[in-house]
Amino acid sequence: MSPRVVVLDYGFGNVRSAVRALARVGADVELTADKQAALEADGLVVPGVGAFAAVMAGLRAVGGDQIVDRRLAGGRPVLGICVGMQVMFGEGVEHGVRTDGLGEWPGVVDRLEADVVPHMGWATVDAPAGSVLFDGLADERFYFVHSYAARTFPLHDAPAAGEHPLPPPLVTWSDHGGRFVAAVENGPLSATQFHPEKSGDAGAQLLSHWVGSLR
Repeated sequence: MSPRVVVLDYGFGNVRSAVRALARVGADVELTADKQAALEADGLVVPGVGAFAAVMAGLRAVGGDQIVDRRLAGGRPVLGICVGMQVMFGEGVEHGVRTDGLGEWPGVVDRLEADVVPHMGWATVDAPAGSVLFDGLADERFYFVHSYAARTFPLHDAPAAGEHPLPPPLVTWSDHGGRFVAAVENGPLSATQFHPEKSGDAGAQLLSHWVGSLR
């Protein structure tokens, strides 16, 4: 059977390309805001375009914050794309206004410090050893469209004596006026700042790796 994937529908357009891309790499895809379907699917995709605050408002309106939290608490895979990745961080800052994110990772999403913003076009990434998403994709280019990003990825505190240390997140970086987080793989939670569904064969391969991990 094909893995069942829900693309969370919270009122934002521009997600049909993600649905088609996931279907092409073998997923049984549904675009819906239905909470039970989103909780029960093998994989959940959180897309996002536009402003951090607007995406958070849309997610909360359909209970997306609770859905993501419950899935991750149960070790159920989630993939965030573009602003869908940004909202996984603690907060976003736009035009001096701070908005709480989902807080799955520490850190702040703010405006890129570059001569040309938005960052729009194809760019390479620097993926760490052991990455599942980027396996076999060294030196490939991916398609970015964004003005904001997480430019640091604060490390988790060291575990207390007797605690079992969690594997560290695998963080992939790119550069536009300074380095920024291009992707993260952190147990059941993965995310990309770029759009894999618009990144040609390399993006399709990355999505195939994620869908394959759901089997």
